[in-house]
Amino acid sequence: MKTITQDTIPSNTGRTYMVKKGQHIRVSGKSIVDFVPFAYPNLRERFDQSRTKAFHRRIFISTGDYLISKFNNPMLKIVEDTYKEGTHDLQRGTCNGRRWRMLEAQGAEALKPYAHRNITKLPDHGCWENLTEALKPYGVAAEDIPSPFNIFMTLEIDGKTGEMRDTTMRPKETAHVDMIAEMDCLLAISACPDMQVGGKDIDILLYEAD
Repeated sequence: MKTITQDTIPSNTGRTYMVKKGQHIRVSGKSIVDFVPFAYPNLRERFDQSRTKAFHRRIFISTGDYLISKFNNPMLKIVEDTYKEGTHDLQRGTCNGRRWRMLEAQGAEALKPYAHRNITKLPDHGCWENLTEALKPYGVAAEDIPSPFNIFMTLEIDGKTGEMRDTTMRPKETAHVDMIAEMDCLLAISACPDMQVGGKDIDILLYEAD
């Protein structure tokens, strides 16, 4: 393995990385990671949740599966996934400050889902703002940021009603997802504040395999 870049993203912040076709990225952590790839240099081609689900005909992806673009092109392939306790998410969008303010408007009711953590105040920003700030140098408007691949985010999904319920299921020990780039990509990544368990720093490794 030849290391290209090794980095840590602090909780509730975001960063961008360039990965060339054939290079690998490893995302390691114990809390939710919002992961959004863009084709480079054509940033109008970006990750698409719905096309990824349609390509695989299921809502959960793992080792051997692809992240698919809005143009129906494979962007990255998952080559290793050590998160065995749960699943990754392709349903939810990004958390954001506006959502937190809307919840706060409900009063004490808004804090009930986080009672197990004794939360008394919601964050002033979230992954939406983290990704927006990280992508500013590339001229990507906030409204053009697609819904992410939410790594380590396990939801309970009712097969009949479609109800999505948050869970506290996360990696018990640090887990990682390794992907190989199928095209040159700009990767926007946010270390989520993860209100269910508390956001933690995440580690990023860009490398070339032997």
